[in-house]
Amino acid sequence: MKKKIQEILKGEFLVSDDAVKNWKFILFASVLAVVMITSSHNADKKVFALDKLNKEVLELRSEFVDVREQVQQMRLESNVTEKLSKKGLYPSTIAPKKIRVVSK
Repeated sequence: MKKKIQEILKGEFLVSDDAVKNWKFILFASVLAVVMITSSHNADKKVFALDKLNKEVLELRSEFVDVREQVQQMRLESNVTEKLSKKGLYPSTIAPKKIRVVSK
């Protein structure tokens, strides 16, 4: 057991007669490690992009609510009357009359 550990630490498994198998495995494991690291980086990028988009959606939603509230305030009859009175237009004080059309 001690001899096997010393062989591994010295790297004799890389220069022995059947070292080609070992090198193939090491190369395969290295390629898999690179693929795994690349995949995890891509997943992290997507997570950050999703977080950024979620924050943007929340911001746009709150802006939408604010603008909708402003529009509702502007549509109130009192606000419309106030803005038009500055231009010289006032609401009618005379009630409207019904027009009836009688067909013969």
